Amino acid sequence: MDYGDYLRLDTLLSAQARATEEHDELLFIVIHQATELWLKLSIHEIASARAHVAADDLRAAFKTLSRVARIQAHMIQAWEILATMTPGDYANFREALGASSGFQSVQYRQLEFLLGAKDRAMLEVHDQGSARHADLAATLAQPSLYDEALRLLARRGFAIPQARLNRDWTLPYEASPQVEAAWLDIYRNTDRYWDLYELGEKLVDLEYRLQQWRFTHMKTVERIIGFKRGTGGSDGVSYLVKALDRKLFPELLTLRTAI
Repeated sequence: MDYGDYLRLDTLLSAQARATEEHDELLFIVIHQATELWLKLSIHEIASARAHVAADDLRAAFKTLSRVARIQAHMIQAWEILATMTPGDYANFREALGASSGFQSVQYRQLEFLLGAKDRAMLEVHDQGSARHADLAATLAQPSLYDEALRLLARRGFAIPQARLNRDWTLPYEASPQVEAAWLDIYRNTDRYWDLYELGEKLVDLEYRLQQWRFTHMKTVERIIGFKRGTGGSDGVSYLVKALDRKLFPELLTLRTAI
């Protein structure tokens, strides 16, 4: 086995099949395929971090989440490359994309679900009975990374409401004053709860970088297509702007007002 065999480069490098002869279409394909690979790794790492938190192994979780932060930084920078494409460059091959859209990315939705941004409506983008629908539904039904963090706090003796510990995991998480109080206690007593404080900051960093990725994505789309509707029928920039208002770990942000 050589380098190309191990990495299956013949398969990988033959996957950039352009639908047109336009020069910039290859850039578009490579950026999005590379993003899907980084999403695959991010899902792998975040699922691992979730398992470590569930097992009370925070040192291993911190190592994994630090890796995810570096993956996120790389993904944010990737938009800078796509932003070199002008509106005219994109318009030359946009119709060839048909109804395809990043809105349909199963892995991006899995990432959101793992982080707690649950939305059952996202299943409807994919045909019921398909493998994509089944994979996404399975992730939707699992506790998120934040859900496991709150279970950990409960095991450590904090008064986390049962409604936050045992609930329908397919529903979006709703902020709780009791959860905020628990995190506030941790943040006010860092010497006593250092590992939980570090967990909180790792989660904040994870959300911060995801929002940076979303923002840079939105500004790149705005720069290239303005306020046109997205391919596949999405609302384009206006949808991406709305995504910036979604909070993954609400109490970790609101507690800062009280400190």
